[in-house]
Amino acid sequence: MTSERSDSTPPASTAPGGGTVARRHIRLTSHSGGFGALPIAWGAPSAAERGPIVATTTTRAHRNVIGTHSGSYSVYRALAVASGALKAAHRADLTDTAPTDAIGPHPSWSEPGRIVSIDPWGAVVAQAYAAEMAAGYDIRPTIAVTKAHVILPEVIEAILSGRLVADGRVLTAGGAALVTKVAVEPVWYLPGIAARFGCSEDELRRVLFEETGGMYPELVTRSDLEVFLPPIGGQTVYIFGRPQDLADPSVELTARVHDECNGSDVFGSDICTCRPYLTHAIEECIQGAQRGGVGLISYSRKEGRALGEVTKFLVYNARKRQEGGDTAARYFARTECVAGVQDMRFQELMPDVLHWLGVRKIHRLVSMSNMKYDAITHSGIEVGTRVNIPDALIPADARVEMDAKMAAGYFTPGVVPDAAELAKAKGRGFDGGGAA
Repeated sequence: MTSERSDSTPPASTAPGGGTVARRHIRLTSHSGGFGALPIAWGAPSAAERGPIVATTTTRAHRNVIGTHSGSYSVYRALAVASGALKAAHRADLTDTAPTDAIGPHPSWSEPGRIVSIDPWGAVVAQAYAAEMAAGYDIRPTIAVTKAHVILPEVIEAILSGRLVADGRVLTAGGAALVTKVAVEPVWYLPGIAARFGCSEDELRRVLFEETGGMYPELVTRSDLEVFLPPIGGQTVYIFGRPQDLADPSVELTARVHDECNGSDVFGSDICTCRPYLTHAIEECIQGAQRGGVGLISYSRKEGRALGEVTKFLVYNARKRQEGGDTAARYFARTECVAGVQDMRFQELMPDVLHWLGVRKIHRLVSMSNMKYDAITHSGIEVGTRVNIPDALIPADARVEMDAKMAAGYFTPGVVPDAAELAKAKGRGFDGGGAA
């Protein structure tokens, strides 16, 4: 594809408060690289050899990647700039923002193909690239590490019932779990992403370009740029115990990899087991840390099986209105009818954050998902015991989901429902009928 650049000045427009504002040239970055862009050697053994990720727009000639920081929130940043609430030239003051806990570096950071969807050096850019920042490069962190108290009513209930005991180290008497938490933005190394999904880099770039409506022309015009910051949600990691212990396979690690479900996780909707599974895993992580181990919750923004809430709610309607009621036998089929697939949560990229943390063995994995288990083990991480959700924590309206998953081969130590059981309408109807 040939290079493009707009050199004509569009006509003036009317400003919100009246008057006219001259439009600026539209800068298309599909032409060749700018002056002063630093090289990136993905997988290099040190930050200096790897080079910084420069995704800011303050000095466009310095950019060495496709896309910008903050994932899906980059669109909100654009709105803030367009409305005048934020100056496009603003540079972050990173004073006192350093990680509260040191993570790595681990050998996995430079092992070929091990980490391709996050920047392993993203938490320490202020320290690792101080010279480059002093020279004028606007380099931003893509990972932040902090401390927090996590307070959940389920944890407080567990203390009151005697299932959990406050120790003041991992869990306070008031029910607050003391954690280290990590926010991670997506940073994709395109050759590695393509290899994970078994396609060519050219095909990956073309489809990303087309399916985003041509949002990033550099995907098809700048083959020299191999790193892409996609406008998608990132992930948050909650660590119970010492973060350094995650990399020690002799220390018991209890972990759950959880995909976002706003309706259940936040608002307690009872049509699925997402929040009960999450809070059960947190309880397991607290107990594991109190035994001298470490607990880990990795929370990814993949709402509605990465289909989004609109699609998820459409599926809910179809399930509840179908002839014969909401049954496990048709659970996956209703999703596929609306979305075209049963599940779009490809888990190939999920283990990257575990490798960034140095994880080599998960002793207790709180999950029934074979997709997650397979992705973790195929990436080279050993898994010991798999922990399922107790039946007592499954909401009645979520029985449809659980039966369908067990029949589909999801991990369960219990009895797999037969065809007759799957055909029973167990989901509650919109009128309050069906399962209670």
